Amino acid sequence: MAGGLAALLDDIAAIARIAAASIDDIGAAAGRAGSKAAAVVIDDAAVTPKYVQGFSPQRELPVIWKIAKGSLVNKAIIIALVLPMSQFLPWLLTPLLMLGGAYLAYEGAEKLIEWFTGHHPEQKAAVVDQGPEHEKKMVTGAIRTDFILSAEIMVISLREVADEPFWTRTLVLIVVAIAITAIVYGVVALIVKLDDIGLAMAKRESAASQRTGELLVKAMPVILKVLSIVGTIAMLWVGGHILLVGMEELGFTLPYDVVHSLEVAVAGAVPGIGGALGWLTNTVFSALMGVVIGAILVGILHLIPRRKKVLDGEVVEG
Repeated sequence: MAGGLAALLDDIAAIARIAAASIDDIGAAAGRAGSKAAAVVIDDAAVTPKYVQGFSPQRELPVIWKIAKGSLVNKAIIIALVLPMSQFLPWLLTPLLMLGGAYLAYEGAEKLIEWFTGHHPEQKAAVVDQGPEHEKKMVTGAIRTDFILSAEIMVISLREVADEPFWTRTLVLIVVAIAITAIVYGVVALIVKLDDIGLAMAKRESAASQRTGELLVKAMPVILKVLSIVGTIAMLWVGGHILLVGMEELGFTLPYDVVHSLEVAVAGAVPGIGGALGWLTNTVFSALMGVVIGAILVGILHLIPRRKKVLDGEVVEG
C-alpha cells in the first residue's frame, strides 16, 4: 500500500512538473508572440486617448473600462475565427498578415504625409458632458477601431506560434489577448489621468509636489506627441517588414534577399556593434518599404473618392 501511494505521489509530482513546464512554455510563447505585435500595441495606446477627450474626469475611467471590455470581446471573436483557420487553412495566415502589414503601412504613411503637408483631419472642439448618446457613440467608435488593431495583434501573435499544437496556440492567444488588453488600457488610463494627477499634486503644500504636478500637466501634450511619432515609425517598420517577409514566403524573394544581404554585410563589417547595425539596417529598409507601399495605398484610396466626386460633378453639370 505504501509503495502504491508513493508511486501515485511520484506520478502526481511528474504531472505537476509537466504542467509547470507547459505553463512556462505557454508564457514564453505568449511573450514571444506579443513582442511581435509591439508596433500595433503602441499604436493602439496612442490612438485610444482621443476617444476619451471631452468627457468629465468622473467619466474618463468608466469610458476606458467600457472600451477595454469591448476590446476583449473583439479579441475573443477574432480568436474564434483565426484558430480554425490556422488548423485547417494555415496557408491563409501569410496573406492575412500581409493585408495587416499593408494596413499598418497605409496608416503610417497617411500620418507621415499629414505631418509633411500640414493637412490634418478636421477635429471638433471637445465639449465636456455631451450626454449618454455621445458617450455611446465614442465608445462604439473606439471599439470599432480596436477591432482592426486587435485583429492585427492576434494574427501576428498566431503567426509566431503557428507550429505549436492547437491547444497551445489557443492558450497563447488567450494569454496575449488578456495581457495586451490590460497593458494597453492600463497605459491609456494612466495617460488620460496624468493631468488630473498633476493638478492634485500641484495643490499640495510641498514645493516638490507642486513642481512635479506642474511638470506632469505640461508634459501631457508632449507625451501624446511622442506616442504618435513612435507609433507611426513602428507601424511603417513592422508593416514593411511583414510585407517583405510575406513576399519572400509567397515566392517573390528579391526584395527580402536584397535587404537581408545588406543586413548581413553591415553586421559583418563592424566588430562589436555589427549585430545592432545589421538590425538597424533591416529596420530602416523595412520602414522604407512601409513608406513606399503605404504612400501608394494612400494615393489610391484618396484619389478614387476624389475622382468619383469629379465625375459625379461632371454628370450633374452635363
